[in-house]
Amino acid sequence: MNIRRPRRQPRENIVPMINVVFLLLIFFLMTAQIAPPEPFAVELPSSDAGTDPASQTTLHIDATGLPGFQGLTGAPAMELLIELREKDAPLRIRADARLEAARLAALLGELTEAGFFRVEIMVAG
Repeated sequence: MNIRRPRRQPRENIVPMINVVFLLLIFFLMTAQIAPPEPFAVELPSSDAGTDPASQTTLHIDATGLPGFQGLTGAPAMELLIELREKDAPLRIRADARLEAARLAALLGELTEAGFFRVEIMVAG
């Protein structure tokens, strides 16, 4: 008696597809730019000039003059900002549009004393 086993259909190899998906995942993780969250919402003043700032260090200032940097607010934020200061790198300031100009001018004086000589003030375009 001759008993034949039914032949199994050959399965498709999914290893190449898994490799491609894995490589795409690595590519997107390596090229993604993850930005830290802003410490508080800031409404920017408007401007007609259309230049993009070059700096990556951003100091946030709310309408009351409270500074924020990398999740910290107040004096600890300023201390961390001064500690992480890069030589000759501009500092980007995102100040609320309702911030008084006198408070901003005083803050700019404090930043100059701390060693920040290049400052870029962000405005809405």
